[in-house]
Amino acid sequence: MRIGTIEFGEKPVFLAPMEDVTDVGFRLLCKRYGAAMVYTEFVSAEALVRDVASTVRKLQISDEERPVGIQIYGRDVDAMVEAAKIVEQAGPDLIDLNFGCPVKKVAGKGAGAGMLQNIPKMLDITRRVVDAVKLPVTVKTRLGWNHEQLIITELAEQLQDCGIQALTIHGRTRSQMYTGEADWTLIGEVKRNPRITIPIIGNGDITSPEKARQAFDDYGVDAIMVGRATFGCPWIFQEIRQALSSLNPQLSTLNSPLGSAALHSKEPSTLNFNDKLDIIEELLNINVERIDETRGILHTRRHLAATPIFKAIPNFRQTRIAMLRATTKTELVEILEQTRTLLG
Repeated sequence: MRIGTIEFGEKPVFLAPMEDVTDVGFRLLCKRYGAAMVYTEFVSAEALVRDVASTVRKLQISDEERPVGIQIYGRDVDAMVEAAKIVEQAGPDLIDLNFGCPVKKVAGKGAGAGMLQNIPKMLDITRRVVDAVKLPVTVKTRLGWNHEQLIITELAEQLQDCGIQALTIHGRTRSQMYTGEADWTLIGEVKRNPRITIPIIGNGDITSPEKARQAFDDYGVDAIMVGRATFGCPWIFQEIRQALSSLNPQLSTLNSPLGSAALHSKEPSTLNFNDKLDIIEELLNINVERIDETRGILHTRRHLAATPIFKAIPNFRQTRIAMLRATTKTELVEILEQTRTLLG
């Protein structure tokens, strides 16, 4: 699979852009464990044009995480064009246009998935951005605004005609938000459309290696994108890549930090509880060092609450509560290490 000049090999797995999640520290961990492409948190075009410091900081990327995309959103055509030019100067490998975020503060103002109610403006923004920058431009969107407006099959052709070089489709409507099951049938229909020549990336409910494999096998997508299942679980990319490579030993590992040895060995490396706990503690250290102790702990709590490594531990409720109430790094690490000792 290729986007512009970026070669990903066969069946790549991408990290979805997520607000307050895909900061540089988390992106680097996901890259280490096999994410073929990572994306920044999504960036407000209007805030970027106004040079809001907290928004500008989101443009910071490192060479170790490449290939990396920066995603922007907004409702004003000129602001999106100007923001794309600013983003291009930050040096990502591609620019992604967010026409899929369903949250009220974004979609309710006409940006993100709100653009699904104004297709002419969506297409105008897309054409204008493609013409304004030299980097590959891609789009992420949803099936439609609601189940009465499932427009993705026609919209995919229109976006391709605007000059985008890949399309990510989340298998839900805006009205679904993140509820119910993602519907991949229309994603598959877009991929099978003979008019579609750009890569189609499927997104939604990829929560296990089995579901990843099914997405490729049943719907024929060129790549998949993993979102909420990465919370507290950056190693999910390794698990997915190993599952895919076990069926196809020739599966390309181009751009995979794991390398061919880890993915193609008859007994691929696996991570035990201690390995995974080490990764969680590393993420805590990264967040505390990158921000500060208080906010770094708060930033890590989302991952602590969601990580699957504690789910099989009996009578863990009180320990979980204490873990999520810890206010210092020392206190939190002590609780994590106690858990390690109990299971050791």
